[in-house]
Amino acid sequence: MPETKCFVKNYMEDVVWSFLPNVLAKYPEACDCPICKHDVVAIALNQLPPRYVAREQGEIYTKLNTLEIQYRADVYAALTKAIMMVSENPRHDA
Repeated sequence: MPETKCFVKNYMEDVVWSFLPNVLAKYPEACDCPICKHDVVAIALNQLPPRYVAREQGEIYTKLNTLEIQYRADVYAALTKAIMMVSENPRHDA
């Protein structure tokens, strides 16, 4: 029997990180330092349902879901809200 590659990961992390540059580009006044980016991603991920995958087939299925309009809209909305929150209260000096 062939060995199956197994892992557990929240695929939503990859999705949020991949969408972040496009959403940040719409807010040029927002800080894009590593601290703020990580804060934005953490806040957005806490607003979104996790998408755990355990094998490559699950990852492929989840990637297909990212094509759905509502799925993308939810990620964009969570990122936008997170950018606003971090912009109002950055964890570093301006």
